[in-house]
Amino acid sequence: MTSTLLRVENLSFRYIDTERWALDDVSMEIEEGSITVLAGQSGCGKSTLLRCMNGLIPHMYPGDYKGSITMDGEAVDKTKMGELAQKVGLLFQNPENQIFMFSVERDIAFGLENLGLPRDEMRKRIDEVMRMLGITSLALRAPHELSDGQKQRVALAGVIAMRPRLIILDEPTSLLDPQTASELVSLVRDLNRDLGITFVIVEHRLELLTPIADRIFVMDRGRKVMEGNPAEVLTDPRASGYGIAVPPVSRLYSELKRDGLDLGRVPTTPRELAEEVNGR
Repeated sequence: MTSTLLRVENLSFRYIDTERWALDDVSMEIEEGSITVLAGQSGCGKSTLLRCMNGLIPHMYPGDYKGSITMDGEAVDKTKMGELAQKVGLLFQNPENQIFMFSVERDIAFGLENLGLPRDEMRKRIDEVMRMLGITSLALRAPHELSDGQKQRVALAGVIAMRPRLIILDEPTSLLDPQTASELVSLVRDLNRDLGITFVIVEHRLELLTPIADRIFVMDRGRKVMEGNPAEVLTDPRASGYGIAVPPVSRLYSELKRDGLDLGRVPTTPRELAEEVNGR
């Protein structure tokens, strides 16, 4: 039985010196152990919502704030940032924005040092997370020497080492080539399955996430306009109207259904589509 980890209720936010509400009466629930995708055109409010989820709003970005977000039953806007960092981790779009120490293991240790953890516990967590993400051989390397994919793993390692229950990824594949992006998505799937980490992901390349996502929320002009599992959302004719890049597999399924061929279930990958068609 699943439980709600993060709850957004009637949330509205407007940045200082702006007239438009970046978020307008948004409500949603993030189930523990789930992978949730936020989709929508640029400027629709996704990044603002992420900042609210991890407390950057209103702690760092002041403005008009209405409604509430609770993380595990506690109000995010009333929780200190240091406490939130142990519950909600954030991986930026560009990993270079959060890796800045002179070696990989020092970078992973940075957040743990701020928590004041004993040295033995820090060493244990660093070794554990490097092994988990396959970057042990990079321990003494300088972050600027790494590939984009390696930098992304190092940044993610620093987040995971804090042992948050929720990790937020803001367009994590935007700077990655297709192969590296696919590897990152597989890593997210494994961390979710093996460690039970809950993920909220903003991503435009939905074809990568459709196979692993439990739920998709679509936003437009600061409002939540659609929600459902990937099959429901991506075969809904309204999706493209909100600027969603519907994966080719979902588009083809919808076209086949309109032509009288109902495959029964919505495929999430080209392989599943081929299997369904060949099985007819």
